[in-house]
Amino acid sequence: MKQIDVQIMQQSYLLTCPDGQEERVQEAARRVDDAMTRIRDSGKVRSRDRVAVLAALNMAFDVLDRDAQQALMANVHSEMQSMDQEQASAPEVSEAAQAELQRQQMLAEQLLLRLDQALETDEKLL
Repeated sequence: MKQIDVQIMQQSYLLTCPDGQEERVQEAARRVDDAMTRIRDSGKVRSRDRVAVLAALNMAFDVLDRDAQQALMANVHSEMQSMDQEQASAPEVSEAAQAELQRQQMLAEQLLLRLDQALETDEKLL
């Protein structure tokens, strides 16, 4: 374990972190500092405790959003697999139905790509 010093709202904190994780802890501290500083600078909240609680709630809300997006992605993957299985088990499907299935699969893949891109930055949060 290693100890590192971080600054959050101009206050120093000595934190212990696993070896090799120093940069991740520093990045987490920067994100907390940014979130707290934005709330404090909005002028609506001055108490350090209230700023910390609001920042923590905002960050937790973001994590919940990310979790919901990941669950949606899992559902889309599952649906795509089901569609693939249905297509394989029904070889006499009309050309129009096959074209529609391919269009839906393409749309689902595009949705997954967009979700992956949106979540790419969130993965660095934790």
